[in-house]
Amino acid sequence: MFHGPDEDRPPHPSPEQRPPLGELAALLVSLQLADSAFPSGFYTLSHGLEGYAQARAVTPETLPALLADLLRHGVGPSDATALVLAHRAVTAGRAQDAVRIDRRLYAGKLSREVRQAATRTGRQLLDLAAEVFDRPPIADYLRLVEQRRAPGCQAVAAGIVQAAAGVPVEQAVTGDLFAFAASFAGAALRLRLTDHRRAQVLLRGAAPVIEEAVRAALVRPEADLGSGAPASDLMSGRHERAEARLFAS
Repeated sequence: MFHGPDEDRPPHPSPEQRPPLGELAALLVSLQLADSAFPSGFYTLSHGLEGYAQARAVTPETLPALLADLLRHGVGPSDATALVLAHRAVTAGRAQDAVRIDRRLYAGKLSREVRQAATRTGRQLLDLAAEVFDRPPIADYLRLVEQRRAPGCQAVAAGIVQAAAGVPVEQAVTGDLFAFAASFAGAALRLRLTDHRRAQVLLRGAAPVIEEAVRAALVRPEADLGSGAPASDLMSGRHERAEARLFAS
């Protein structure tokens, strides 16, 4: 069971009360977090792609359509929306709202491996970011996760980290969705569903869909937070019972 945060504790000054980062400084934070070299654990995930490959339900030709579907109906309505809401909660100094969003996102992840992947990468992100960026809201939320008062899903962690580091919300959610797409393309490479050149074509082709998912996440209310990708949930359920797995999800 997850328990609510100590609401009697006075909140830290919000990121709005500190001098804002310049545009280049904020961009550098986003680039660092989206870099595949940042050890968030994304490299261990296929985001359901390995399950599709094992079921022979995806081919090199259908990769772009699958990525677009996951962005539009899976990670966009769920993780990207949660990131936006958590970012706004931290910016407004309302950590308790981020916990509620975190719980809602966690509850909507139907398969065990997806829940485990989200919380493992989220906690790793918070732990590292607390050291790298040294901002009180990050360390405070990490403490809530360690005390099991919040699940610590990756998307919520990313929203908290980027808000605390002064990255604007639109840039934060764009960077995180790009990191998802790049991780998906990297998994496709390791699964031999594409090559390095076509992986870059895949990423570039996903750009308009990422923009679409960003715009939708920025206006989606909390009540509509949740994934609508049942086929992905089914593949994940099969994948966690597979005899051999290259990826954790």
